[in-house]
Amino acid sequence: MEPKKNPQLDLKRNSLLYFFVGMTLVLLMAYLALEWKTYYKADSWDVSQNVDEDLTENATIVKIKLPDPPKPEIQTPPKIEIAEDDEKVEETVIKSDEVNQETEIAKVEDVVVAEDDIPEEIPFVLIENAPVFPGCENEKTEKDKRACFQSQMLKHIRKNFQYPEMAQEMGLEGRVSVIFTVQTDGSIGNIRLRGPHESLESEAARIISKLPRLTPGKQRGTAVKVPYSIPITFKLN
Repeated sequence: MEPKKNPQLDLKRNSLLYFFVGMTLVLLMAYLALEWKTYYKADSWDVSQNVDEDLTENATIVKIKLPDPPKPEIQTPPKIEIAEDDEKVEETVIKSDEVNQETEIAKVEDVVVAEDDIPEEIPFVLIENAPVFPGCENEKTEKDKRACFQSQMLKHIRKNFQYPEMAQEMGLEGRVSVIFTVQTDGSIGNIRLRGPHESLESEAARIISKLPRLTPGKQRGTAVKVPYSIPITFKLN
């Protein structure tokens, strides 16, 4: 069966050729447009020819006379006057303090011996003879007496311990740090407390106030004040 259209009349047959011819023409026209040059017509007169020569002014030269520089001042050297001699001063002879054969030696009875400088208060861990708790006098060594002191302190606290009712109702617990001083007569004084609540501190102070009279601590045979610290723990079951 033959096609109805004539293949010689098909427009798409030479479309690629037409495209390249069109592109060539467009590029040629763009090149001519970019390379096209125009020139202004030459003027018939020159601007520089209209300048009047009489308008040129001559610069006036002004001469300014500068002042002369100041002359340096010449300082006159000070006049030296010779003072008269001062009055004669007698020189004092400093005698030597070195001992010689003529120096008298003081007698032994005349020499004053200074007293021992013993502090008024010595901590428990540094004192020579620590305070003695009643019932610990028979301990032989100082170490045993210290251990007995601490043991009796714990027994005293457990024996007299009473948990404050208000602290139980409020659910208060904690540790109260207690510091007290064994006086030179064996009594207890200067009680200092620090705890989580006032009710617990009051109970700790009551327990310490019930301590019996102790044997005071001694340093070189002299009774001195001895501070001692111990914690008291309050804990609900």
